[in-house]
Amino acid sequence: MHMMYNTSVSEQLFAEAQQYIPGGVNSPVRAFSSIGGNPPFIRQANGPYLTDEDGNRYIDYVCSWGPMILGHNRPEVREAVAQACARGLSYGAATRAEVEMARLVCSLVPGVELVRMVNSGTEAVMSAIRAARGYTGRDKIIKFNGCYHGHSDCLLVQAGSGVMTAGRPGSDGVPAGCTADTLTATYNDLVGVKALFDANPGQIACIVVEPVAANMGVVPPQPGFLQGLRRLCDEAGSVLIFDEVITGFRLSPSGAAGYYKVQPDLFTFGKIIGAGMPVGAYGGRRDIMSVVAPLGGVYQAGTLSGNPVAMAAGLAQLTLLRENPQWYSELNATADGFFTEIQSILRERGLAYPVNHVGSLGCIFFTQQPVVNYEDAKTADTRAFASYCKYMLANGVYCAPSQFEAMFLSTAHTNAELDRTLEIMRNYFKRGSVNR
Repeated sequence: MHMMYNTSVSEQLFAEAQQYIPGGVNSPVRAFSSIGGNPPFIRQANGPYLTDEDGNRYIDYVCSWGPMILGHNRPEVREAVAQACARGLSYGAATRAEVEMARLVCSLVPGVELVRMVNSGTEAVMSAIRAARGYTGRDKIIKFNGCYHGHSDCLLVQAGSGVMTAGRPGSDGVPAGCTADTLTATYNDLVGVKALFDANPGQIACIVVEPVAANMGVVPPQPGFLQGLRRLCDEAGSVLIFDEVITGFRLSPSGAAGYYKVQPDLFTFGKIIGAGMPVGAYGGRRDIMSVVAPLGGVYQAGTLSGNPVAMAAGLAQLTLLRENPQWYSELNATADGFFTEIQSILRERGLAYPVNHVGSLGCIFFTQQPVVNYEDAKTADTRAFASYCKYMLANGVYCAPSQFEAMFLSTAHTNAELDRTLEIMRNYFKRGSVNR
């Protein structure tokens, strides 16, 4: 049974937004077009809840796409931001907070010896790849189909292009030359990656990979995959970049690298290190990061990099996480139980949908086969997902409006919210309205 679900104010705002903003949104997935519907416009958030402009309240499993690992509007973070704002919003100059943030990141993540703050995950990955190219003097890079690393030109390669072919642009407006040196491989397929190295000897600057793929739904690395990438890079003198914009400081205090005990050469971070403010970072081995200006010839700059308000938010959240490492094991255990229960609900209904999850990240794939790569993910029934997503929304559960995004849990989600969510899921799948 649907709750009283009125969306009239959000609908008015969306209609007006479309007059002034492309598609009415400032990031495409917010348009809700992939599930067929209009987006709720959020007014405020607290703990595990969002409230929209119509007054509907939702249990939130997007968590601003990851950064709200401690829940929304955490008092310590909010207070740190208020204090920073009182001192001024931006200086375009060096600050104490930048030093403290850099020291904290380097202390938490083994292998980060130097770190540079930027303003987004896109900027972080773009800059890390430039540093890898500058360090190696090589041009070619390897990325994986279905892994998203931001919207810089060389990374918008059409997923699904053949493993042995150079990339083609996956967006209008990207010249073919920008992706000519981007090679694509299949996630979890070391044989294909080895073939790319063999076909391009001495030419590959780096591999860039999400250690847990979280932009084609959630696809964990199979045992040995990340270790195999490390070995291939070592053999070829190539740089291994872990894109930890989503997994950094979420899976463990040292991210996916610590969780899986695999050491990349460079890391990219975002999301959690800003606690909801716009921020990104890239860092890693001292010798590689020393090619970055002003130490070296790889240029990268930004007026708002290390913004004092963003640094204050990130410092407050990372400090809380550093001081309470047990929160990770508790959150991961809670999430494991939650996603395992979802799998049980599906099995009760005779549905073989895989529920892929690692720590507090998870995803239901609306397909009857295991999902270990992008081709598997694309077999999902997006219409069945859309029906499910709209039902959850109408019953007070906010999930990402795309089959190919993750669910995020926070430490603010209690058994009350999780049990309520499972009850709503159980009711949905009981209805027999699922495409099989």
